Amino acid sequence: MLDGTSPWRLHLLKNAALIVTSIFFLPFSTFVLVSSYVLSFFVANDASRKRRHIRSSPTFEPQAILVTGVGMTKGLVLARLFYEAGHDVIGADFEPNGVPACGRYSKSLHRFYRLPKPTADDGSVPYINAILRLVKREKIDLWVSCSGVASAVEDGQAKEVIERRSSCRAIQFDVATTSMLHEKDTFIQETQRLGLHVPETHHVTSRDAVHKVLHQTKRRSYIMKSVGVDDAVRGNMTLLPRRTVSQTYDHVSQLPISSKNPWVLQQFIKGKEYCTHSLIIEGNVKMFVACPSAELLMHYEALPPDSALSRAMLAFTTEFVERSGKGMNGHLSFDFLVDENVTEKGAELVLNPIECNPRAHTAVALFSGQASDVTRAYLSLLRSGTVNGNGHASDTADKQVVFPEEPGKYYWIGHDLITLILLPLLHLLMGRIRLVEWMQGCADFTNHVVFWKDGTFEIWDPLPWWCLYHIYWPRHFLASILQRRRWSRINVGTTKMFGC
Repeated sequence: MLDGTSPWRLHLLKNAALIVTSIFFLPFSTFVLVSSYVLSFFVANDASRKRRHIRSSPTFEPQAILVTGVGMTKGLVLARLFYEAGHDVIGADFEPNGVPACGRYSKSLHRFYRLPKPTADDGSVPYINAILRLVKREKIDLWVSCSGVASAVEDGQAKEVIERRSSCRAIQFDVATTSMLHEKDTFIQETQRLGLHVPETHHVTSRDAVHKVLHQTKRRSYIMKSVGVDDAVRGNMTLLPRRTVSQTYDHVSQLPISSKNPWVLQQFIKGKEYCTHSLIIEGNVKMFVACPSAELLMHYEALPPDSALSRAMLAFTTEFVERSGKGMNGHLSFDFLVDENVTEKGAELVLNPIECNPRAHTAVALFSGQASDVTRAYLSLLRSGTVNGNGHASDTADKQVVFPEEPGKYYWIGHDLITLILLPLLHLLMGRIRLVEWMQGCADFTNHVVFWKDGTFEIWDPLPWWCLYHIYWPRHFLASILQRRRWSRINVGTTKMFGC
């Protein structure tokens, strides 16, 4: 993997190779695109047919739904679910460098708006005003915020303005809650304050503070994380202390630690990682899913809702929300490391919350195909009682949590093509791996294509998938060449390019 120290010519070659790959597969992708439109007329569960059936009811009252972040899988999935349930969906997203978000081409959107991205010079005011104008122009009833990591706090600001100056409700936490959950150190502090278990975590603002902690607790290992968003060091999981004191000092000296750029020194836990996605309405968990996780998660598979781990993570989420006591409304996602302690009674699994994402998680894709249940959960915010998927008020409050029903396994074909086929093939030709390893990657790729589901593709709505690989990413790779911008990794599902 290339990083910030790699020669520019290698970054140039990488971007050029990916553009050529997109062009090479363009005929095949176009064939899939055209075939999908033809086949969608004969697919019995076509979302458009379900939508027409729902809207034909004289008692149906469609709601105007704004979904921001439709260029990402999570926003696109939710827009499609609201569309299938018969509602009028307006989409919006950032389009940096003029590159169109793939979600703008979705059949599920009634209209799409380009939003100005908050910047250091202009702040968040233009962004908030743009959303407010959109809400008033389209008479939006519900705003479903699917923000990225860089705009979560700004969405909290927008929520407060919009709910104060219009009748629109927002699936988004307020500024204070979003800021507290967003930052790694304040989240741990709040979790500790609520009386819930957390791993040992130290807030450090200097290299001396790091060495002091390491000197005092020599029996434990730690990893360091930047409190803010720093793509260049996000994937650095170096264990501290290193084998020698000089190696430890050398590593820490390279980290940009200061009072303006604080870090956390967190206990290293040798266990499996899991993540969750939940919808919180008026302080109640309405939707929940848990799945195995990774530092860069590109394959999604839900844990069974009745499994011990899933129930434990749901219990943690419920306890956290109830003890917060704020009538929270928004998306809430936790990252856990699961440690195994051996006791006299046997093995005991311990949940260690390490991070919180106060925004929608890509794992919401695991709810695809459940338009009625999902929209009922979201629309419950608009009325004192619950609302069914068609927008009709229910007589009793719905306390039941929605879980994925027979969820599929999700992948992104562009990511797997590169990481399982093409890049390993290059390594094979260079003698870095054996033929059997490359063949295993080919087998995994085939298994995903045949039995898993692509996170962006829908047979009734294939254009966003086509645009993602033949408009969005090629233009970003070209912009990286023209602007001499280095990047180390990309997340196809969140359309995030990690700078280095």
